[in-house]
Amino acid sequence: MTVNLEVADGVGTIRLDRPPMNALDIATQDRLRELAEEVTRRDDVRAVVVWGGEKVFAAGADIKEMQDMDHAAMVVRSKALQDAFTAVARIPKPVVAAVTGYALGGGCELALCADFRIAADSAKLGQPEILLGLIPGAGGTQRLARLVGPSKAKDLIFTGRQVKADEALAIGLVDRVVPAAEVYAQAHAWAARLAAGPALALRAAKESVDAGLETDIDTGLTVERNWFSGLFATEDRETGMRSFVEEGPGKARFR
Repeated sequence: MTVNLEVADGVGTIRLDRPPMNALDIATQDRLRELAEEVTRRDDVRAVVVWGGEKVFAAGADIKEMQDMDHAAMVVRSKALQDAFTAVARIPKPVVAAVTGYALGGGCELALCADFRIAADSAKLGQPEILLGLIPGAGGTQRLARLVGPSKAKDLIFTGRQVKADEALAIGLVDRVVPAAEVYAQAHAWAARLAAGPALALRAAKESVDAGLETDIDTGLTVERNWFSGLFATEDRETGMRSFVEEGPGKARFR
């Protein structure tokens, strides 16, 4: 398999495994979608790490495969391509991307699907599709602009340039930069911490933020209000409030 899933201690690691550069061919895209849907369903997965291994996250789409596709073929395939990445973005659980080496093109777009991005100090990210006479097609024009703002997104997309980890951190493209050898461990620790949290409240928080970004503030506030009041029907809310009153903040143990 070009993408594998390992689950331990409530954390599911979706591992890209297509040496040498984890090029995202059609089979890899489809497998990503399958595993995103699987971790969404599984109760034993409470947080997710997306990782490409120690050397590279993903250097983009398989250009040789795409070169043989004409307009009609890509009209059909482009929806499936976006659907695979959207499946990762819509995992209703905390998702962190552990970025080592290159995250270019589709690799950068995959990292954008995560809630949080931890990058190696040697990582390089970018959207170089313009250099092929194309634009990003797996969500890059949309998710990148929402994350770093339209001006910075246009700079990266128009030029196709690669940014080093320090610049990526400065513009908000990644959230933490660490030595390469620590990337996966820190990503797993981030996920494991949240895996011990209240699952429904985390889902509510993620869906409220994501839905709010796609709509006007009044609609977003309605989404928030409905989730907020709905959580009063959960055992986790009872556990959290009881623990706060009896033991003080931050000591609740959620099931």
